[in-house]
Amino acid sequence: MTRIALLDDYQNIALKSANWDSLPAECSVNAFQDHLTDMAALADRLQPYDVLVIMRERTPFPRALLETLPNLKLLITTSGRNKSIDLAACADHDVLVCHTELGHTPTAELTWGLILSLAKRIPAEDRGTREGHWGVEVADGLAGKVLGVIGLGKLGTKVAQIGKMFDMEIIAWSPNLTDERAQEIGAQRVEKDELFARSDYVSVHVVLSDRSRGLVGEEDLARMKPTAFLVNTARGPIVDEAALVRAVQSGVIAGAGVDVFGTEPLPQGDPLRTLPNSVITPHIGGFTRENYDLWYGGALEDITAWLDGNPIRILTPDKN
Repeated sequence: MTRIALLDDYQNIALKSANWDSLPAECSVNAFQDHLTDMAALADRLQPYDVLVIMRERTPFPRALLETLPNLKLLITTSGRNKSIDLAACADHDVLVCHTELGHTPTAELTWGLILSLAKRIPAEDRGTREGHWGVEVADGLAGKVLGVIGLGKLGTKVAQIGKMFDMEIIAWSPNLTDERAQEIGAQRVEKDELFARSDYVSVHVVLSDRSRGLVGEEDLARMKPTAFLVNTARGPIVDEAALVRAVQSGVIAGAGVDVFGTEPLPQGDPLRTLPNSVITPHIGGFTRENYDLWYGGALEDITAWLDGNPIRILTPDKN
């Protein structure tokens, strides 16, 4: 019997996103919707399984966990890399690591969903209309406003281009951004302090690294207009969450749109859950139906190839 587990299936979609019945009869597939953080509990759950399919950046696989899983033979991660897997430890324990295709990048779409929700007060108006009111807040227009984009990679560029369609002024900054790169998409490169001071909306689109951790801090938020909003669909630790909560609660900035958090799922009682004038979503930027089909379909391909003795999309330390 080959036992397969699909981890962190928050939305109960894993078993619907691939034809798992195509596997040989001696394979069993189980999906787990909850997220375990206790190492002992996690090890106890996973010990029977030969194959694990994990979502990138949800459950980490350090050496200490791998040492408790003697039956594990194949570990599959969605996307082409996963920094939370100790690949050297996998090699030491004869665990093959494979990956799926990266997937599409709808995060720019969600970014604009958050910006529009904040500008047009959509959550408040939806709630007010359902409760019998007719217009509870005054919305803001976007034309002529300043959109500050931190990071002009693939996602940041898409967000900036859409901003131009709303007739917004686009300014941008990142540590390595050049004037030429900004000008290519019709943006103006400015220094970090100026971006926070001038922007009506600041949107974060840099990769999480040691250098970018805490990149947006209390001093940056203090430079923003009291009418301005911060939007983060990149990674939670890029923004000092405690400083963001203080800034919104005290009126230093108008509010925030947040899809990513330092701890996920967001704990009960976290002040971000009750932050006023804000929209929060549970890290759904990349999690579309199309991507689920791609990721779980790819995981099924990886398992089938491994069972046939011809593994594909092997992930090694030099490729992570």
